[in-house]
Amino acid sequence: MITRVVKYPLILIILLIIVPVFGNPTFEEAHENKERLNPGKMIIDHIVDSHELHIATIGETHISIPLPIILYSKYTGFHAFLSSKFHHGHSRYKNFELVKSGKNKGKIVEYDQNGQLLESNPIDLSIKKNVVGFMLGIIITFLLIHKALKIAQDREGLPPRGILSAVEPLILFVRDDVAKASISHHPDKYVPFLLSVFFMILITNLSGLIPIVPFGANVTGNLSVTLGLALFSFLMINTHANRLYWKHIYNTPGVPWWMKFPIPIMPFVEFLGIILKPLVLAIRLFANILAGHIVVLAFLSLIFIFGQMSIVAASGVAPLSMLFVLFIWTLELLVAFIQAYVFTLLTAIFIGLAVAEHH
Repeated sequence: MITRVVKYPLILIILLIIVPVFGNPTFEEAHENKERLNPGKMIIDHIVDSHELHIATIGETHISIPLPIILYSKYTGFHAFLSSKFHHGHSRYKNFELVKSGKNKGKIVEYDQNGQLLESNPIDLSIKKNVVGFMLGIIITFLLIHKALKIAQDREGLPPRGILSAVEPLILFVRDDVAKASISHHPDKYVPFLLSVFFMILITNLSGLIPIVPFGANVTGNLSVTLGLALFSFLMINTHANRLYWKHIYNTPGVPWWMKFPIPIMPFVEFLGIILKPLVLAIRLFANILAGHIVVLAFLSLIFIFGQMSIVAASGVAPLSMLFVLFIWTLELLVAFIQAYVFTLLTAIFIGLAVAEHH
């Protein structure tokens, strides 16, 4: 009985990992053209943003969900259409083309009526895969908190159950062990922001580990997303900072005068720290999540690399490779929580330093 319970979820997990990767055009093209698989290209194709939600490739048939293309051209104005008009980058539409290779790979370029490439590319405001993943994270976060709040109101004074039993400990943890432990001056004021950051990062991290459409987007493994989150932290820290905080930056106490005048060495260093703090938050989150995706795909690539040598080699490597994939995937579940916690904790600490009163 225990064997059945363990065996079938394990097989399902293996299939969920390997089927989306095996159905990638990179593997199909390598097979059809009798070329050696390029693991680097395959990995990059998986982790970068795209204009469609790719499901699988069967022969020459690409199964995907097209996403909206929204462009602004200084020559022809606004344009809106679905990415399926490009036929996976094999055709142009309204003189626009989705480039598949070269320095403009992944970008949309514009041609004139004579077929000549225009100098400036259109402004791309399209809804891409990572945007869909981020919007999905927002929706899941809202529904999760809303449902937990409704259960809490209905069961006031009773033990929590259902979703509330999972969400309530996280909320209390962020409030008591993160906000109140790091911010001495009105910590409750910052709890909503810290909870929003924590749950958004956690849910997008977890959804990125599910290789099924519409999940699987590398949201927090995208530097633009983490920089956006860091920007909100930067604004929260510096817009609520008190006079003492700015005094320590522009006139650091306990520092020799010659380090502040005539060359403002310490004010420059302190001001640089204002920018570097949120930047470090963004890079840490981006690098850890991206690394996890790359390692998983690298281990999967070993199966197909050895498969190009012989079927015997592939059969020998496949079990070991899948064990490593499952190990890294399980580790990524832990990393998803840790990175959400670290980002939220450091943000709370920086806020606490900015609003601390003099004692």
